[in-house]
Amino acid sequence: MTIREVAEHAGVGTKTVSRVVNNEPNVAPATAARVRASIEALAWEPDAYAANLRRATTRTRSVGLLLGSVGNPFSATMHRAIEDVAVHRDVAVFASSLDDDPEREVAAVEAFVRRKVDGLILTCVADSQAYLADLVPPEMPVVFIDREPTGYAADSVHSANVEGARLATRHVLGFGHRRLALLIDRRGLWTARERERGFHLALEEFGVPLESATVIDGLSDQDAAERAVMTMLGSPDAPTAIVSGQNLITVGAVHGLRKLDRHHDVALIGFDDVELADLMEPGISVVAQRPAELGRIAAERLFASLDSGRRLAPEGVVVPVDLIPRGSGEIRPPRRHGR
Repeated sequence: MTIREVAEHAGVGTKTVSRVVNNEPNVAPATAARVRASIEALAWEPDAYAANLRRATTRTRSVGLLLGSVGNPFSATMHRAIEDVAVHRDVAVFASSLDDDPEREVAAVEAFVRRKVDGLILTCVADSQAYLADLVPPEMPVVFIDREPTGYAADSVHSANVEGARLATRHVLGFGHRRLALLIDRRGLWTARERERGFHLALEEFGVPLESATVIDGLSDQDAAERAVMTMLGSPDAPTAIVSGQNLITVGAVHGLRKLDRHHDVALIGFDDVELADLMEPGISVVAQRPAELGRIAAERLFASLDSGRRLAPEGVVVPVDLIPRGSGEIRPPRRHGR
């Protein structure tokens, strides 16, 4: 149960619920009574939210970390880097998985605030993070990692998504490919949209019509990516090169290519590195992110705010990516008949 649900039940805004919980003025008696009735009907425990504006100045020596999935190696590496910074300050890191669920995002933030963490490092998925203005105490620093927020001003640290996808796409275009496919997770994710934008920029640069390329979105895991590759390569005008939008999709694409015995004649380049990529045959070419650097910078920015005793002016940090050619991205397209 969240404050937003209480507000919807009572037919008011979240700020009105906040004022009622904190016994603030400027709320009509009838409205306040309706809010309290909703709190009771929904059995909502408002003490954590009410504590936001009454927060003690003492620190709890803990931070809340929300990641896409702690089981994903990319997220796990960022997690470890953040902990490495925090442990030297004797600060505990409470981590939670987002699993790209907007409701889990809000619930996780509420849980962190309830535990009175000193600051938040968040990967976001909801359409807007404007809810944080009502939920997070004004003195609590927030840093967004991997994705940029919407509707909320705070630090952000993320990879060069557009340029990275452009670099990957230009790489296979440079080897002669003109029938390309981009595989991404759902377009609702900021990273997916940014990487698709980089893909399109590279096609335009090489004079390849956008409509001649294939974009498959909504691939939430490696099994979905594997099925997409196997279906796509069965078409008459199948792509000769695949650009994968993230590491789990790359793994699925590898499985699909190998099941079809096409891993030596269809080029593949992934965004973000994958485990054992250098031991495959051919090795998997990637544009690698720097998750450890992302985590370190995010943690250092958070602690800089905590050390200053106030929220610093928001800044955006873009971390470069690295092209690692290993073989799969350097496969040339098949020669046309008569050439």
